[in-house]
This record gives sequence, structure tokens and C-alpha cells, in this order.
Amino acid sequence: MKPVLEAHADVVYGSRFMGSHPHRILFFWHTMGNKFLTFLSNMFTNLNLTDMETCYKMFRTSIIQDISLKEKRFGFEPEVTAKISRVPNIRIYEVGISYYGRTYEEGKKIGWRDGVRAIYCMVKYGLLRL
Repeated sequence: MKPVLEAHADVVYGSRFMGSHPHRILFFWHTMGNKFLTFLSNMFTNLNLTDMETCYKMFRTSIIQDISLKEKRFGFEPEVTAKISRVPNIRIYEVGISYYGRTYEEGKKIGWRDGVRAIYCMVKYGLLRL
């Protein structure tokens, strides 16, 4: 919250991959999938995020209210990232977060189909700019 509260940022993403906070080690392929999706998103948006798929995002009300969002589930992240990247003079920050990943037994919901949908959304909202 600090970058927004101190009027440095309009949008803040939490990143599980920066900072020195402890984090639970779980699934290698989920991490590689996240890094691949973040890489593609960065290519289409010209941003330099480390964790586009994070659930920790904060927006100034005026910014998010002006964006029409369509996606549900895991398509939300690439859609909102693509759309905020096109806001003129937007100030996007990323901060390290503490994160303790869950197993599927503990409630983890994402699967490979969600990754495919995320790529579709990156092309739709990032490359095609719909």
C-alpha cells in the first residue's frame, strides 16, 4: 500500500519473486509457468513485472473504474495488466510480498487450462488490444 499512500504509484503489484521474505517452496512447473506467462505479458505490454499472475494488486479507484473488465478466473490478470499498461502516464510499482503457496489439497485451483486461457487473454487484450 505504501507506494499508493505516499502518492508515488497509481497501481501496485505484489511480487512473490522479489524481496527477502520467506516463501513456501512447492511446484517447479507452476513457477516456470508463471515466469513464462509473465514474460509473455511483459512482451505485449512493454512492462517489466516479475509476477503478473499475483493475486495482490492495488489500484487507485479512478484508474480501475475507467477500465472495462470482462474476464473471470485467471484471465483477469493478463486482461487488467494489458489494459492498465495503456493508461497514459500510469505509475506502476511492484513490491515484494510474503506468500505461502497452497497445495491442491489446501485449495489451490489453477491448472494448465488456466495457463492456456491466460495466453489467449494476452493475445486478445495485449497484442490485439481488444
